[in-house]
Amino acid sequence: MKLIKFGQPGQEKPGVIIDDKRYDVSHLVKDYDENFFSGEAIENLKSEIHTHNLPEISANERLGAPLARPSKIICVGLNYKDHAAETNAPIPQEPILFFKATSAIVGPNDDLIIPKTSTKTDWEVELAIVIGKKASYVSEENALEHVAGYVLHNDYSERAFQLERNGQWVKGKSCDTFAPIGPFIATPDEIEDVHNLRLWLKVNGEILQDGNTSNLIFNVPFIVSYISQFMTLLPGDIISTGTPAGVGLGQKPEPWYLKSGDVVELGIDGLGSSVQKVKAYDE
Repeated sequence: MKLIKFGQPGQEKPGVIIDDKRYDVSHLVKDYDENFFSGEAIENLKSEIHTHNLPEISANERLGAPLARPSKIICVGLNYKDHAAETNAPIPQEPILFFKATSAIVGPNDDLIIPKTSTKTDWEVELAIVIGKKASYVSEENALEHVAGYVLHNDYSERAFQLERNGQWVKGKSCDTFAPIGPFIATPDEIEDVHNLRLWLKVNGEILQDGNTSNLIFNVPFIVSYISQFMTLLPGDIISTGTPAGVGLGQKPEPWYLKSGDVVELGIDGLGSSVQKVKAYDE
């Protein structure tokens, strides 16, 4: 099943995609939130949608992020060898974790707003995990039982804030509009092999990132298990699993970054694609 939310910002309703068409399920589901992901609501919805005459949603309707604001977004840094190499960083011995503010979440095709004083706004296509069942001290063998689905995420980063302003990476990761998520959450049965998905990103039509989740240093079960040793993962939480090579910071002969008027497109096999138009803060 593919879960979407549609409508104007702050007024989004839950929906589903069936055979490439969008349908309203707001009469069946209040929201895709912690309560929804924590119980049997996904399975119940799967059975209910086939017994109801669902209202179809216009293809022109705006898509929001396909879940209500989660309790947290946990990101894994330097989780592809080629990305670690392009940033001159050593291969991590354990996952590098950092948080991203949930206030950064926007819809998949909403504009990217370059922050005030930003000089180094960068892109990162990533596979994100949506947590289902509450996870605390989960074994690697049982980790996938706690996954509700997968979703496309662009982990935008302001490199000067992140790397030159002291402290942790969160400052460079949490600006408004820095977490476009979607277009949809795919439940695990929609994805044949989560460790063999192409992920790509273009800026102004030029392919800059072209990787595969087979190259993750730490795979999905390990990541879920690992993080659950340090904190409780709640239903609806997002884990963003890292990005392959090709970010602005790693461009040769020298780094370059986004500017107003640029267009960023990205996608992952089985998880759709998204487009963000870049605008300056004061536009």
